[in-house]
Order: sequence, then C-alpha cells, then structure tokens
Amino acid sequence: MTKRIQRVNELIKKEISQLILREVEFPKNVFVTVTRVETSPDLRESKVFISVLTQEDKSMVFTLLNREIYALQQKINKRLKMRPIPKILFLEEKRTAEAGKIEEILEKLKSKR
Repeated sequence: MTKRIQRVNELIKKEISQLILREVEFPKNVFVTVTRVETSPDLRESKVFISVLTQEDKSMVFTLLNREIYALQQKINKRLKMRPIPKILFLEEKRTAEAGKIEEILEKLKSKR
C-alpha cells in the first residue's frame, strides 16, 4: 500500500467519523465506530468498516447508514480536495467480533486454571 493510499484512508476515516457523529441520527445507546478504511489503488472506492457495539443494533445501523449514504457522499465530495473522490461503501467490521471471541476464549482458559 502506498503512502498516498494510507493518507487517503486516514483522511476518509476522519471525515466519515465526523459526519456520522454529526449527521446520522441513531437511537440512544447505540455505539457506532469507524474502525478502518480500505481504498482501492485506483481511488475509485473506499470500503468503510463499521463496528456496532451490540449485535441487535447492527441491521438498524446499516439500514440508517445506507439510507444516508448519498448525503454523506455529497458532503465528503465537498470536503475532500482530491480527484477522483472514492465512492463510499459501508461494510461490517468482522475483525473486532473475532477479537472479542478470542478474548472470551482466553478468559475462559484463564478461569479454568
């Protein structure tokens, strides 16, 4: 991955995080985190990985985000001073769920000693 792609990933992560915080209305007690961004080498699309604290809220969060994706994309287009501006795709972050399962397993192993 080039330095430019890394910088683009960080920039998009920062901007999307701020937009989600300010622009998207989630019900109370719903915690949403932008964990990482992966931009294609040709800068055509950026996969924005989203982590949701509880499994029950996940489908509702992605429904809301995908409903607002056009407005969020427009705001990103205005904020970023680069060309081309990647198309945003929201994806579920699976790494954090896997990490949580590993932590659970480790805790069970510790308690069995």
